[in-house]
Amino acid sequence: MAEADRLHVGGVGHLLWAARLRADGRLGPGVRVFRHGSATAVVSPGLSGRDRIAVHGEADDVLVLVRDEVLAETGPGYRPFGDAELIAALVRGTPELVAADGPGFLWMETMERPSDVPPGVVWLDVEGEREAAGLFGDGFPDSYARPGRPGVRRWAGCYGLDGGGALLAVAADAWSGAGCGFLAGVVTRPEARGRGLGAAVSRFVVDALVREHGRAALMVDSDNTAAIGAYRRAGMSGRMFAAAARAWGSAGPRR
Repeated sequence: MAEADRLHVGGVGHLLWAARLRADGRLGPGVRVFRHGSATAVVSPGLSGRDRIAVHGEADDVLVLVRDEVLAETGPGYRPFGDAELIAALVRGTPELVAADGPGFLWMETMERPSDVPPGVVWLDVEGEREAAGLFGDGFPDSYARPGRPGVRRWAGCYGLDGGGALLAVAADAWSGAGCGFLAGVVTRPEARGRGLGAAVSRFVVDALVREHGRAALMVDSDNTAAIGAYRRAGMSGRMFAAAARAWGSAGPRR
């Protein structure tokens, strides 16, 4: 059964992430996998702040799978997400779906460790995580990853080159599973921005995720050009993604 679970999602990054595979290859809690022809849909509750449906495959097959089977088996809060063109086709062919608000986002991933991992970044202890929680109020209020939230495994942080003083930047290992580690919650103290500290903590976490899971991934809003540039310098490549929501509810944020 464990090997079958892996075969259901193949090597597609966002399907692996949604599957939340355990070390023995079994699906994470509450995860279900649906298939039709070339299409795969992975239903994953409580993943990065949302109930999600990761989709992949030929548009016609995905349309039949999601419209005729998956939506009937999931609650109204579940949101399909995947390649932008695929989600657009799904919305056109499914009257009960609408596109989520905003211009979209990038799914970025890499299976290679960064060429260099800056010194001065460490995994935070409990006290450090308490300090990290204070960075999000003004620095990243919409972050799904926060210290203490379910699915957020650990935090990396940078205290500056000398390792002393206030915590300046953090990044999380969150909602990771076998085959796909996930980077989230990257935030830098406002007065320390422009010094490459966000990129430093990101590279540190990406390096750990690739070593442990074979792949590191993240999602970033398509208009956040500074962050996208930093992630590309860390060796990550991306493609445009989008999400959809039930038409009778709020479309909500883009991801």
